[in-house]
Amino acid sequence: MATGTHMVEVPVGIENVWDFVSDMEKWAKLVPGYNAHEMIDEKHSTWTFKGNVGVLKKTVQVEIAILEWTAPSKVTFELKGISDNFSGNGYFLAESIDAENTKMTGFLEVTAGGLAGPVLNPIFKPIVPKATQMLTDRVANKIKLVNV
Repeated sequence: MATGTHMVEVPVGIENVWDFVSDMEKWAKLVPGYNAHEMIDEKHSTWTFKGNVGVLKKTVQVEIAILEWTAPSKVTFELKGISDNFSGNGYFLAESIDAENTKMTGFLEVTAGGLAGPVLNPIFKPIVPKATQMLTDRVANKIKLVNV
């Protein structure tokens, strides 16, 4: 199992953070390795990622399900590999610092299963924290831009 957590302060109110992270259409393209996604309904979507896993170049399809929207502070989701045997979960958490500043935390956990699990899980350990930091920073920067 690989996990990543990253926190950043965003110079906007919590409602502005919530408006952005509660709509995955607004942040989908910011996910590292993003290639495409398709909304099935408001809580379910499929995503395609292209990237390097160790020395392998790979295209991966993932099913994302929103588990919970708790306005204005938390979006929780789970993911399941369609093309490969892995699963995980994650969230965006917003905590108000004051009326004009919000602490936003991104979290992601991924576990590879099946025969490749013992090989892939050690590879995921350094990748998932970096991807979590990159996504959280990208989301924070985009929120800043749309709220200038």
